[in-house]
Amino acid sequence: MRFIKDIQNSIRSNNSHNSLCINNIFYTYKDFENEIRKIRFAIVNTIESSERLIGLVTNDDIQTYASIIALWLEGKAYVPVNPETPLDRNYHIFELTKTKHVIDSSKESVYDDYEVINSGVLQDLHPSLSPKNFSGEHLAYILFTSGTTGVPKGVPITFNNVQALVDAINEEPEFNLNNTDRCLQMFELTFDFSVVTYLFPLLAGACMYTIPKGTIKYFYIFKLIKEKALTVLTMVPSIINYLRPYFPEINEESVRYCSFGGGALHSDIAKEWSECLPNCKIFNYYGPTEFTVYSGFYPYHKDTHTKTYNGIIAIGKPQKDTLYLVVNENNEEVPIGETGELCLGGPQITPGYWKNEEKNKQSFFIRNENGKDIRYYKTGDLCIKDNDSDFLYVGRADFQVKIRGYRVELSEIEFHAKSKSKKKVNMVALDINNKLGNAELGLAIESEPFDTSYIFEHMKTKMPNYMIPMHVRFIKDFPHSINGKIDRKELKKHFDIK
Repeated sequence: MRFIKDIQNSIRSNNSHNSLCINNIFYTYKDFENEIRKIRFAIVNTIESSERLIGLVTNDDIQTYASIIALWLEGKAYVPVNPETPLDRNYHIFELTKTKHVIDSSKESVYDDYEVINSGVLQDLHPSLSPKNFSGEHLAYILFTSGTTGVPKGVPITFNNVQALVDAINEEPEFNLNNTDRCLQMFELTFDFSVVTYLFPLLAGACMYTIPKGTIKYFYIFKLIKEKALTVLTMVPSIINYLRPYFPEINEESVRYCSFGGGALHSDIAKEWSECLPNCKIFNYYGPTEFTVYSGFYPYHKDTHTKTYNGIIAIGKPQKDTLYLVVNENNEEVPIGETGELCLGGPQITPGYWKNEEKNKQSFFIRNENGKDIRYYKTGDLCIKDNDSDFLYVGRADFQVKIRGYRVELSEIEFHAKSKSKKKVNMVALDINNKLGNAELGLAIESEPFDTSYIFEHMKTKMPNYMIPMHVRFIKDFPHSINGKIDRKELKKHFDIK
């Protein structure tokens, strides 16, 4: 597999450069290579070649990152589990994947029912970094996301999928990492965005800076940007909401690239953030786990590229070999300018949810285009294609709710509420069922209480009465998922409607 060979070459040619900075400790590519060799030796001597799905406990250390590459050199997939996640859930993931072996760098592993390779205490070195020959159809990883039924939903990604992602990003002339770059890696390794934040720095021979577990994530990022003069940032948009109070202190000329994804990027805060990074190109990336992280992007610029919908920056155009299709309920393409569900086709698409045929039937369909069958993934995201062939993000299909029989976009409520607010804080519109089972609207505000009467007066001039939230809750700190996204399900628990 070509990208693995490229990683091998990058490690060899950058042996003296730093590869990782973890909790203020630097590790060179030579250190990284040695860990890969030790782990690969253990894999070869412990695990049968036919066993391809290997559990990986995602500690924040060099051994965990080295384990990914060691597994890939052997044509095996990693199945990551977070050590801070309930053990029952992690066991369930390993049961679903029939995992037998787990690589764990913890001092004491809790996975007693499995054959554990303790990657923190290995001695012998494998003689080679050369990858084995194997099919690109082999899996590179399986990530498990939350399922609506409470059962984790597995998304397998093949080596061919990852190669297609690498090829697509390499085609973009605007984005070129090099071995002097200092790159933020803020993501837990069970989250798909982590793939791009370790893969592309490794391919370039750059250095990754991770966030230690247990720290206040946004504050640690703030310190890294300033103290380590980071040059490449990949973030979820919610992080800069928490950095907003520090904006007056941030004027970081070293930052070359800042990429966002994993949530809606709002134009007001993006403009403020761009002022903090005078030499930076900002990209608003879009892509679900099911399509190997990235599927396309919009090159945001506060003066020249500012397309928005309800204050949310556009997601732009698909990348190399990726197809975007906006459809109605019958999977028929809708006209330009109309809202529909965005579907993705191309070589980055997952083979399908892990052992979940019912979900596969709901989420994938085949469409004949010019005599060729194209397989599409239904993202659940509502979008509009404009006359320039740019795609505008409207919101999640499940954030489009019915109130008194009317369709309501929750993002539109949030846009009008925030546009008038004197306080620059997070506001989230929610649909909440009352005791009769009818949906009502609530507005959660991340702040100490303040007078909102003027905000509601403004909203009444912009939206019909049924779109005005009836319930307001001030919440000091919004709940977040482990991946940094606002947890709307938890937010709803703050609304007790009689």
